[in-house]
Amino acid sequence: MAVTLTEAAARHVNRYLTKRGRGIGVRLGVKTTGCSGLAYKLEYVDDNADGDIVFEDHGIKVLVDPKSLAYIDGTQLDFVREGLNEGFKFLNPNERDRCGCGESFRI
Repeated sequence: MAVTLTEAAARHVNRYLTKRGRGIGVRLGVKTTGCSGLAYKLEYVDDNADGDIVFEDHGIKVLVDPKSLAYIDGTQLDFVREGLNEGFKFLNPNERDRCGCGESFRI
């Protein structure tokens, strides 16, 4: 079981944490919402929460709560620039379908 980051995602997170002046990494999870049922949630974190599963890739910690891990196991977090837009992209091998607006997914 693992959640990984691309080099581009790790660089972006590291730059942001440095600029922010604190933090240990990012927390990746899922929440129930949207047309397809699940949506990713991502936040910068300063401390581990009880029960967090910690993965480390390219020197960046990715914290995942145990309930979310079943949905995102094997996911790679990437940071992409497409034209004037930039943001995180979730490469999840468990996804079976995505809603038309791209905000939610189904396993």
